Amino acid sequence: MTTALILAAASALTLASPALAQHAGHGTPAADPHSGHAAPAAAQPAPPDPNCTPEHAAMGHCTPAAAAPVPPSPDPHAGHKMPGASQPTNSKPHAGHAMPQPAPAPGDHAGHRETAPALAADPHAGHATSGNAPASAPPVAPPPPEAFSGPEHAADTVFDPTFMAKKRAGELMAEHGGYTGYMVLFDRLEYRAVDGHDGYAWDGEAWYGGDYNRLWLKTEGEGAFGEAVESAEIQALYSRAIDPWFNLQAGVRYDIRPKPDRAHLVVGLQGLAPYWFEVDAAAFLSDEGHLTARLEAEYDQRITNRLILQPRVELDLAAQDVPELGIGAGLSSIEAGLRLRYEIEREFAPYVGVQYERRFGDTADFARAAGEDVGRWAFLFGIRSWF
Repeated sequence: MTTALILAAASALTLASPALAQHAGHGTPAADPHSGHAAPAAAQPAPPDPNCTPEHAAMGHCTPAAAAPVPPSPDPHAGHKMPGASQPTNSKPHAGHAMPQPAPAPGDHAGHRETAPALAADPHAGHATSGNAPASAPPVAPPPPEAFSGPEHAADTVFDPTFMAKKRAGELMAEHGGYTGYMVLFDRLEYRAVDGHDGYAWDGEAWYGGDYNRLWLKTEGEGAFGEAVESAEIQALYSRAIDPWFNLQAGVRYDIRPKPDRAHLVVGLQGLAPYWFEVDAAAFLSDEGHLTARLEAEYDQRITNRLILQPRVELDLAAQDVPELGIGAGLSSIEAGLRLRYEIEREFAPYVGVQYERRFGDTADFARAAGEDVGRWAFLFGIRSWF
């Protein structure tokens, strides 16, 4: 009997050992007042309530449902800092704008360029704003081929072409650049100091008209003080512009001196040659059938805006001898001069200079026979003026 009780107690201890092991070394717990009662299940959090408002959720009355992630809508002011508005911690006030990039710190995304997250299209991305570097201009495409496929004067397809041509040739040209003007120029009005034979000379011209058609007057001559005028002429010409640089001229010339006087038909070309040489070339046919020609060229070399050095050359030629005028066939004479003028005003410029004159061939022979010099130097003092 005793043995049976001992075995029963040992079995009970063996069965109870796992429960006692977790409290090994601890005192025996007090009696459990809920021993023998069913323990309730652990409290579970309330399920999310889709109707829970933020106010009730703050007071613990309900649990709000987790909001589904909503993609952000396009912000028309994305990347711009709005006055008075707080900026989110992860926003970039200049997103979408070209900003100078600071050098990255070692290890801080070294070698990578930071770009704004591509969440939504920014309508202002790439636009220059105050304080930012301007973006490059968009490319400009050439005009389409169709732009050049129409008629030269499209109005002729709607209105009477004859009427439109008349308007273009008349009113349109007059209203867009056509004008009538004039100019009077004394290119040379000078005193010539020659050893024992001082004299004077003039060379002037005037024109009146428009861009294409003008009436042109020219005159030149020379003489010695105390003597009769040695030579003097006047020309009246019609001038027609043949391009932006040259005028074709035709008209008449009348020589007052030397005697006997002569009348000539004139055909010439005057204008601005390449490298800014002013040229005037003309052929003359006298009422006696004598053919002569003249070529003048000059160049204004600006030393300063007001100080100008002007080299000038004049050649006279003849097709035959004219003994009564002292002109021989071929190259009859040449004048080469150098004038330095100072433009006090553009319209008024005194000058000083030097000139050499030389006669050639039969013209030189006629001069020697008349007791005149074949060649001579002259010092010049004069005025160039225009209005």
